[in-house]
Amino acid sequence: MPGIDYFSNSSQAAAPAVPVPSAGPANGVYHNPRLDPKNYLEGPLSSHPATRLRQMLARPGIVVAPGICDGISARVALETGFDCLYQSGAATTASRLGQPDLAIATMNDFVSAASMVCAINPSVPVIADADTGFGGPINVARTVTQYARAGVAGLHIEDQVQTKRCGHLMGKQVVSREEFLTRIRAAVLARDAIPGGSDFVIIGRTDSAQVLGMEEALTRLRLAADAGADVCFIEGVKTAELLKDTVAALAPKPVLVNVISGGLTPSFTYHEAEKMGAKIIIFSLVSCVAMVHAVREAMRSLKKTGTDFSTAKGMDPKAFFEVVGLNEVVEFDKQAGGSAFDVV
Repeated sequence: MPGIDYFSNSSQAAAPAVPVPSAGPANGVYHNPRLDPKNYLEGPLSSHPATRLRQMLARPGIVVAPGICDGISARVALETGFDCLYQSGAATTASRLGQPDLAIATMNDFVSAASMVCAINPSVPVIADADTGFGGPINVARTVTQYARAGVAGLHIEDQVQTKRCGHLMGKQVVSREEFLTRIRAAVLARDAIPGGSDFVIIGRTDSAQVLGMEEALTRLRLAADAGADVCFIEGVKTAELLKDTVAALAPKPVLVNVISGGLTPSFTYHEAEKMGAKIIIFSLVSCVAMVHAVREAMRSLKKTGTDFSTAKGMDPKAFFEVVGLNEVVEFDKQAGGSAFDVV
């Protein structure tokens, strides 16, 4: 596996362009000196999203990543000033397929969505849900390289069974510790085999707290960190005290917390999460839940009144297209010598 080059157009296996540090238990704790957080403390923020995310993780302040579900929500998040985005698996499945988060979406669905989102502003880090990695070790590796190629800055791999579900639903099942660690090792090996030395961030997620208890969840994340996970993500932290305990138990590894209104985790603000020691906070469904409320209201109003005048709130077509980059496209066309959009 370490010798496979997923970025080559050739079907032949090739030696990796950079050394592949060992991530197996027989060789102890994974260590890659190139990825030491100390290397990301100084200098301006990089225009490369994965490097930029590592810089944000190494420096003071919590990384706030609102969940986006499509191009419009991504544009609005950027317009609002967020400097990191989260591509939620639940939101992607709902928006692209109109289906619930029950392992229905495929890797191709997620990669296609990520490619579009990352292209909007390639410098802004996008953290993407990768579910279980979509199969065995070679599938996990393919997922990592496809996500990296799409421009994603980092992903999280979880320990649910392949027929997984949203982490805030009941009835979850998880795989063995060893199978979870195999997924993490595969992700790390694939990242380290990317030619040129990739900064892609691997986030280990466990859903075992609700199934096997907090002690097992923390053990799994410690082992994931030893196997090379850059960030630890414990799904469904039910209290502030448990979040604080998690941060303390996993230090110095950064901890990600997922807040979903009405879910298993309390509705912490990002200020509160930062005080409790979390390094990344994601709001997975902030866009798509708001979208349901807004679209439902608009549809009901249209059904009742026969017009969309009130729900448009004065936004004409040009104003709408400005939200999704009209002015930038017009300016680019002008700089290239075009004249098709002199008047729009």
